[in-house]
Amino acid sequence: MSMKYDVTVLGPVMTNCYIVYDTETMEAMVIDPSWSCETIAANLQRLGVTLKRIVLTHGHADHIGALQDLRQRYQVPVYVGAGDKDLITNSRNNMSLFVGKEIVCDSPDYIAEDGDIIAVGKLQFKVITTPGHTPGGICLYGSRTLFSGDTLFRYSVGRTDLYGGAWETLLQSINDKLMVLPDSTLVLPGHGPATTIGEERTGNPYLDGDGGW
Repeated sequence: MSMKYDVTVLGPVMTNCYIVYDTETMEAMVIDPSWSCETIAANLQRLGVTLKRIVLTHGHADHIGALQDLRQRYQVPVYVGAGDKDLITNSRNNMSLFVGKEIVCDSPDYIAEDGDIIAVGKLQFKVITTPGHTPGGICLYGSRTLFSGDTLFRYSVGRTDLYGGAWETLLQSINDKLMVLPDSTLVLPGHGPATTIGEERTGNPYLDGDGGW
């Protein structure tokens, strides 16, 4: 068995939407269904995979734009961190009015707690709670890969000036929970290009200063 992923950049702020799948069972999950259900559905068909679940790294509008349509079309469960449970149901706090359309989604089916395992076929991904960008932000770690949402980017980190953001909390999440991973860990963020834990450990200027993307 092995993991493969497909990434499509969607929406007005160029959000990475990932389809992650097990090449043996061809079962898949979508991480952060941003903006276009039709595009995501076409990608699932192109890959020949069966969608089993949807996981949100956090509840901001640019990561949930296609959530409601996608979950209704495929009738699959939705996972989100506890602190963002109400974020996806509140168009003011999730910033959807800022990106041009009101996005209100039903409550998630499952709350993803720290240390939980989310399985896709025979693959397993560990939930790492990383509050700071939002109260309920999570990352997924498995197959030597970290899906970091808007917590960690290539040479940058998540912004904390939006609803529920907290700078010190974000830095603690990154330093205590992500920087302990192997240097070779592939990091696939919510925006921008991939990186590795090793690159960020040595080259990310925000981990010793302040600011944020």
